[in-house]
Amino acid sequence: MTSAQTSAGSLIREWRTRRRMSQLDLAMEAEISQRHLSFVESGRAAPSRDMVLHLAEQLSIPLRQRNQLLLAAGFAPSFSERPLSDTTLAPAMAAVEIVLKGHEPFPALAVDRHWNLVSANAAIAPFLADVSEASLLTPPVNVLRLSLHPGGIAPRIVNLQEWRTHLLERLKHQNDASGDPVLVELERELRAYPSGLKGSRPTPVEPNAIVHPLRLAHGDQVLSFISTITVFGTPLDVTLSELAIESFFPADEQTRSVLVRLAKERSERS
Repeated sequence: MTSAQTSAGSLIREWRTRRRMSQLDLAMEAEISQRHLSFVESGRAAPSRDMVLHLAEQLSIPLRQRNQLLLAAGFAPSFSERPLSDTTLAPAMAAVEIVLKGHEPFPALAVDRHWNLVSANAAIAPFLADVSEASLLTPPVNVLRLSLHPGGIAPRIVNLQEWRTHLLERLKHQNDASGDPVLVELERELRAYPSGLKGSRPTPVEPNAIVHPLRLAHGDQVLSFISTITVFGTPLDVTLSELAIESFFPADEQTRSVLVRLAKERSERS
């Protein structure tokens, strides 16, 4: 890779293009002249550390890539990157476990930047029942692969085509935001999996629906969920900034009743 390819200016231009911003757009957002921005991107002007971070903020560049941008500009990284097992992250990880446990009897899980499972609460068990491909449950467990692989949860997802579209759109949006090659390859892999359309028609959208629920077969019943994503606010650590908690809520009373019953059965067995 040549120095031109890894220069700070070329990276800023790449991120600006990714964000679909013109030089004038970014210059106005950053409150600098378009001429100065042009000089930075072309390498005719070397940006200061503060300018690199300022432009990265305007472009909403993830912390990991901000560090890369700083290195390309000749500066030390600003954001630490520690493994989740690091003792300094113990308070944050304890908070994650509190959130997961507190969400019971409803399912919740925490994932890293590549959608690998970090932790989950006990209520996730119905999702993992009848997974035929054992390797999908071998750590690191990728929850997107587990969801859409024909040997994973996919055969039990009643509205597979709609849920698959939802997950792939979410992943594409993440790829657009981060440019992570691992996620690009994951998206390519997932798109090769069966779509759920063969021999069936897409499930019609309810007229009053506000979200696309996940509808999961469980025995002779269908559990229906809506989900939310939680991330840490203003993190200064790269790893922590990439951690996300997905919480599933019952979309109907039947699902709520089943989850409460399953939680009671787990409690009686323990």
